[in-house]
Amino acid sequence: MSLAFATPGQAATFAAVHARAFPSPWGASEFEELLASPGVFGLLHGEAEAIGLVLCRIAAGEMEVLTLGVSGEARRSGVGRQLMLAALASARQLGAQEAFLEVAVDNDAAVALYESLGFSRAGLRRAYYDRGTAGRVDALVMRLDLSAPAA
Repeated sequence: MSLAFATPGQAATFAAVHARAFPSPWGASEFEELLASPGVFGLLHGEAEAIGLVLCRIAAGEMEVLTLGVSGEARRSGVGRQLMLAALASARQLGAQEAFLEVAVDNDAAVALYESLGFSRAGLRRAYYDRGTAGRVDALVMRLDLSAPAA
């Protein structure tokens, strides 16, 4: 396993992993802009080829998980958990007191992962995710107290 902090120069790698993880992926220019923004950090998981990513932003003592993605072939192998644990540890080191994220209400595997890491449900965003012809789906807002002991 290899985890490495990302730079704006790795935006194309982020975009490639995101494209293998999501039906409506973000582009390289979006990742480049985000990775160059203050308070934003990203991690890539993989040896020869990146198979997972997490992108987070820290502001005012809060960490927001902007996106977490794992290539289809690597799902349910612990990659997402490893990325989240590393991101949460980094956020704590950077002084964040809370972590927040949104997750589709029908993404049972992701909800289970976040709950196993100690996140709790804090709210609901109606029609948050656009599923194209399938319509829109709600998102759970989840929160974790980073001052509590790590999961």
